[in-house]
Amino acid sequence: MSASAGDGSAGGRARMLFLVGLALVLSMATWFSATAILAELRRALSLSDVEASWITNAVQLGFVTGAVGLSVTGLADSIESRRLIASCALLAALSNLALLVVPDFTALIVARFVTGLALAGVYPPALKVIAGWFAVGRGFAMGAAVGALTLGSASSFLIRALGGGIDWRAIVVVSSLAALASAALALMFIAEGPYAGPRPKFHFGRILSVMRDRPVLLANLGYFGHMWELYAMWAWFYSYALAAGWGASVAAALLTFAVIGVGALGCVCGGLIADRIGRTAATAWMMAVSGLCALLVGAAFDGPGWLFALIALVWGFSVIGDSAQFSAMISELSDRETIGAALALQTGCGFALTIVSIRLVPWLAGEIGWRWSFLLLAPGPLVGVLAMLALRRLPQAKLIAGGRR
Repeated sequence: MSASAGDGSAGGRARMLFLVGLALVLSMATWFSATAILAELRRALSLSDVEASWITNAVQLGFVTGAVGLSVTGLADSIESRRLIASCALLAALSNLALLVVPDFTALIVARFVTGLALAGVYPPALKVIAGWFAVGRGFAMGAAVGALTLGSASSFLIRALGGGIDWRAIVVVSSLAALASAALALMFIAEGPYAGPRPKFHFGRILSVMRDRPVLLANLGYFGHMWELYAMWAWFYSYALAAGWGASVAAALLTFAVIGVGALGCVCGGLIADRIGRTAATAWMMAVSGLCALLVGAAFDGPGWLFALIALVWGFSVIGDSAQFSAMISELSDRETIGAALALQTGCGFALTIVSIRLVPWLAGEIGWRWSFLLLAPGPLVGVLAMLALRRLPQAKLIAGGRR
C-alpha cells in the first residue's frame, strides 16, 4: 500500500525523500549502463566511432521525446505519480535488459532510446513528488533527489571498476534488476504530498501557459546552459581520463565514478546553500566554478595526476550541484496545476541540448585531440550565469526560496 498523502510531519517528509531518492538511484542505474560497457559493445557489434557516439545520445533523445510528450499532453500532471514512475521504471528495466540480445546497431539504438523514453517518466515525476512534500527546505530536498540520480547514473562505472574482470552482461543484469526494484518501490510506497497541486483533466493546451511565463523562461535558460555542459562531461569523462594517461580501465572507471558520484554531495550542498542565500545566487556561483573547471582541466591533462583529479572532482561537484535548484525554481514560479508539465518541459528541452554537446565533444577531440575538447562546454555555464542574474532582477524572483531569490 502506498504511503498516505497528507502526512506532512518531519518524519513523513524525511521518509518520502528517502524513498524517492532510493527509487531514483535504482532506476538511473540504466542510464549509463551501455556507456560503461562501450568497449564490449563495439567489439560484439563491430560499431564505428560515429555509431558508438550514438549509444549515449539515443538515451538522451528518448528522454527528450518522453519528457516533452509528458509536458505537451499534460500527462505529467494527470497521471498519479507513483503509477507513472513504477510503470516507466519497469519499462527501463526491460529495455536495458534487451542489451543482452540486440543483434545489431539499429536494435541497440532502439533499446537505448526506449530506456531514455522510460526514464523521462521517472525523473520529472519524482521531482514533482518532492515538491509536493516540501514547501520549506525544497532546495535541500530536491538537491538530495538529484544527488540520488547522480549516484544512480554513476553506479554502472562503480560496478565496472569493482568487478574487475566481470562479464559485461553482469553489469546489464544488475542495472536492470535495480530498475525493477525501483518500480516495485514506487508502486508500493511513493505517494503525493500535502502540498501537491490537484490533478487536472488531461488536455493538450496546458503547456502554452508555461511557455509564455518570462521568469520560468529565464529559469529554463539557466538550466539549458547547465545542461549543455553536464551530460557531455559525464558521458565522455571516462574516455577523457583514458586519453589523459589513466591507463588501466579500472583506474579510469574509478575516477569517473568519483567525479560523477561526488556530484551527489554537490547537490546536497547546493540545496543547503540555495535555501540559505537564494537559488539564483547559488546556481550562478556553481556555474561559474564548473565553467572555470571546463577551461582548466585541459591544463592539467598531462599531469600531475593529483592536480588533474582535483580539478575533475571540483568540476564533478559543481557541474551538477546547481541542477536541482532550477527544478525548485520552476516549482516555485509555476502554477500548482502545471508544475508537472513545466518540469517535464524543462528537462525535455535541456536534454535535447545534451544531444548536441555529447556529439560535438568527440568530434572536436578528433580534430584537436582530447586535451582541449572540453573547452566546448564552457559557454553553457556562462549563458546560465547571465540568465540567473537577469531572473534575480525580476519582481517575481521574490517567489523563489521564500524571497531569497
